[in-house]
Amino acid sequence: MQAGTTIFEHMSGLARAHDAINLGQGFPDFGWPTEVLAAGATAITTGYNQYPPMRGLPELRRAVADFYRRRQGLAVTPDQVIVTSGATEALAASIMAVAGAGEEVILFAPAYDAYAPLVRRAGAQPVWVELQPPDWQASAEAIAVAITPATRAIVINTPHNPTGGMAGAAMLAAIASLARAHDLTIISDEVWEEVITGTAPHLSPFTLAPERTIKIGSAGKLLALTGWKVGWVVAEATLAERVAQVHQYLTFTTPPPLQVAVATGLDLPDAWFAASRARFVVARDRLAAALTAGGWVLLPTCGSYFLMADLAASGVSSGDHDFCEAAVAQAGVAAIPLSAFMPKVAQTQFIRLCFAKSDAVLDAGAARLNAARLQFGT
Repeated sequence: MQAGTTIFEHMSGLARAHDAINLGQGFPDFGWPTEVLAAGATAITTGYNQYPPMRGLPELRRAVADFYRRRQGLAVTPDQVIVTSGATEALAASIMAVAGAGEEVILFAPAYDAYAPLVRRAGAQPVWVELQPPDWQASAEAIAVAITPATRAIVINTPHNPTGGMAGAAMLAAIASLARAHDLTIISDEVWEEVITGTAPHLSPFTLAPERTIKIGSAGKLLALTGWKVGWVVAEATLAERVAQVHQYLTFTTPPPLQVAVATGLDLPDAWFAASRARFVVARDRLAAALTAGGWVLLPTCGSYFLMADLAASGVSSGDHDFCEAAVAQAGVAAIPLSAFMPKVAQTQFIRLCFAKSDAVLDAGAARLNAARLQFGT
């Protein structure tokens, strides 16, 4: 099975080639805590340089459990935590632990582009349920219709990449109920759980069905250190063991100096996380205001680093893929087409924009997008 180049690598490559402002790939250029960097540097020079335990350093597993008890009120113990080399590895290990040849996994479209390939790598087949704009929810009826005797898991992402939406209480309750009724595992990708830019709180399926939910988190998103690739799985003991057995043959371990540093970060006071959220809200509002003033129509966003712009409503007749290719080459700004997150859809009317950037980058990117809207508009 051959995998193609991801849309993020493709558009970032075009951005470099055309010296474009990159509002495509979702990495921040602000917000990381300096004390976490210092902890990692100290760990390198004080002996944390050999293989750590396969399940992760005890201090990080404790920090993850404490963090979720403190921030989300979850009854989690360190034994339920498996440290992984990023959330994508956590997803791969989780999917491979619960699904295999001849089985099915329900995915919600649009979906982060790694989900379907990982399901296929496990030997299973993705079955799609479409989220409905503008709030990107799926009904209980739509989910139930997708379930067959071969279904083994439901993968959910909340807050949601690429749309910036969040699964509502009704959708989560339906998933938990259906998972219990059909003996399914819920794989819950919650890497954006602290990047909340709306008024609704983050809700996790783990609160509704802890006995059958694999909760996935990411230090890269929590601490604005995406390149460190430190993630984790939280699940009840039996389920965590199944994931660990797969994890040991994927990456086995994660760099211990980074684990030490992340443990320091998770122990930061709640005030730090509140300030981090506020900074992302300011960035979102800055980009949204500049684009709205330039004639763009934006969809509501609740979480993650992303805004969705509606091309058709903004007076652009091009499809999303065509617009993004032209915008990066001719207007010097990179965005991501929503069609890259959809199964078998060549074009949509939506593009994804990352607002986790400095003021100067946001202002320049907005100016170029506004020019592109006029250049490619109807």
